[in-house]
Amino acid sequence: MSSLKQLHRYSWCIAQFYKNNRNRPIASYRRISSTSHDTYDVIVVGGGHAGTEACSSAARMGSKTLLITHKLETIGEMSCNPAFGGIGKGHLMREIDALDGVCCRICDKSGIQYKVLNTRKGPAVWGPRAQIDRQLYKQNVQDELFNHTPNLEVMVASVEDLLMEQPTDPMHDCVLQQCVGVVLNNGQTVRSRSVILTTGTFLKGQINIGLDVRPAGRIGDEPA
Repeated sequence: MSSLKQLHRYSWCIAQFYKNNRNRPIASYRRISSTSHDTYDVIVVGGGHAGTEACSSAARMGSKTLLITHKLETIGEMSCNPAFGGIGKGHLMREIDALDGVCCRICDKSGIQYKVLNTRKGPAVWGPRAQIDRQLYKQNVQDELFNHTPNLEVMVASVEDLLMEQPTDPMHDCVLQQCVGVVLNNGQTVRSRSVILTTGTFLKGQINIGLDVRPAGRIGDEPA
């Protein structure tokens, strides 16, 4: 019973935090690039869950990092079922948390209901799960990246292609081409030592209604 009381107490504290911060404006970003002539260590394409973890971890390790996304407002956007944890995702979250990832810390700030699943079964299949407020989670992710992550810049743009060149390092003689950056939709190139693609499930997404086919992503968004 004591553990349940602690869980209820914790849920109440999170609910109070949620109530006091629900209408907090999204933090303004101080390092937004419209054009870039720099060379980066890491370029991350896409600002979803994988993209935010990738760019924050690269920046924490001292790499000069650039996050490229279609919209600032959709960085950290959650799905229509905003939940973390459970049997499958819970294992992944613990691994991310052990590596000082972002999502678990933001979960603690944005959760509105916590429950342990499968309590009628054995403890091997118990799975703590948190229901998250989508808007509050997005605000907290953006605040973490925009104001508390050095070595990170953000560019609002669309990546159309990868910049490929023949390797100059003799260690890579067996490699025909290597990725040295990205090509944006305006023709601009941004160079980097490595590129991480986290474009999500809307890569070249389409909506098909009978014979009508049009490109689309999440409602109101363009495809990745």
